[in-house]
Amino acid sequence: MTAVPQSSAEASEAPAWSRRPANLAAAVTAELVERIVRGVHPSGSPLPPEPVLCETFSVSRTVVREAVKILQEKGLVQVRQGAGTMVTPPAKWNMLDELVLRATITEDESLAILDHLVATRRALEADMANVAARLANAEVIDRLRSLVERMDELVDDPAAYHEEDRAFHDTVMQASGNRIGRAVVRSLERQVIDSARYVGRTGRAFCVASNHGHRRIYERIAAHDPRGAAEAMFTHITEAWVVRRSGPGEPTRLRR
Repeated sequence: MTAVPQSSAEASEAPAWSRRPANLAAAVTAELVERIVRGVHPSGSPLPPEPVLCETFSVSRTVVREAVKILQEKGLVQVRQGAGTMVTPPAKWNMLDELVLRATITEDESLAILDHLVATRRALEADMANVAARLANAEVIDRLRSLVERMDELVDDPAAYHEEDRAFHDTVMQASGNRIGRAVVRSLERQVIDSARYVGRTGRAFCVASNHGHRRIYERIAAHDPRGAAEAMFTHITEAWVVRRSGPGEPTRLRR
């Protein structure tokens, strides 16, 4: 059978359903996550019933039910027999979930969520630096020294500098052998690495000051000084964020 060629007009006017995302449940879930985080559907309130959601998103009940199931797995809703699907308080949300964390960061003008993220990263990486100082072999120490020296050469190129910065921190985490801690930090960083709020102020002065912190961490690990390495990492992450941070209020959550 010979296919009948479509005109350019016909091709550009494909049915709306054919232009939808392949996974409708995922698309509906993403939109509902944003609406819940924004407060369109406040905590303690019921999610709109299935027929309303079906009409709102032009999808079937099957798609809506799958989306609600995913929301429940993320901790954003709770299905109650006879009461419908209720939106849960933020304390129950899975903040390691990509969609939840990204939406929360977007909506949080106070930067509190990023302060918490930095405090979590700081605690984990300080502990891993402590262990790395005890376990690091000559190869790891040479790698850290090489990265610090390379970053000294890149202070006028913030984008390239930050690539080496991430490699430095990852080298320390790998040296600690803490795969869970490393996975948590890398997961958190993936969610914010392209966020202007997290990247904040950068430039030559920042890179120079930041690499002083890296050098101190390297020196303490090379000296096999666990406490010194942990303190150097803790101070470095704190000071780097305070400099980059541009938002209202003070980062009081980082004070110790």
